[in-house]
Amino acid sequence: MKIRVGFGYDVHKLVEGRDLWMGGIKIDHSLGLLGHSDADVLIHAICDALLGAANMRDIGYHFPDTSAATLDIDSKILLKKTIGLIATKGYKLGNIDATICAERPKMNPHIPAMKKCLADVIGCDEDDISIKATTTEKLGFTGREEGISAYATVLIEKSQSD
Repeated sequence: MKIRVGFGYDVHKLVEGRDLWMGGIKIDHSLGLLGHSDADVLIHAICDALLGAANMRDIGYHFPDTSAATLDIDSKILLKKTIGLIATKGYKLGNIDATICAERPKMNPHIPAMKKCLADVIGCDEDDISIKATTTEKLGFTGREEGISAYATVLIEKSQSD
């Protein structure tokens, strides 16, 4: 079995008048993330990590923010398409380890629902997905609640016969 790792990062600005989507679920909050799509930073970081691990460039290359086809798109669709893209090279997900950086709202209560949602989209076991949440102790743009970021590391696997 051949394995590869990938790393992804994403950040979006918090603004009024947008829904807050994280890990494929809508979270009740007074602010949402600004972006061409639904701006789900966790899914975007995971997509970048998957694409990087498969040496397939990045999310912006495959799903550009200049395309009408991706305007306001649900990031779960992007994740499903990304899983399909890596499959064209014979890869499947091994596991995900991700971290969300947000001052508010608190993400920990939502992690079980995020894991279930992502596992359903990917078609994997929830145990293959680790999501953690942290703050930046009121430092930087995250601490000032100007934005939210996410980091993701993935392992992908390919059978030797491929």
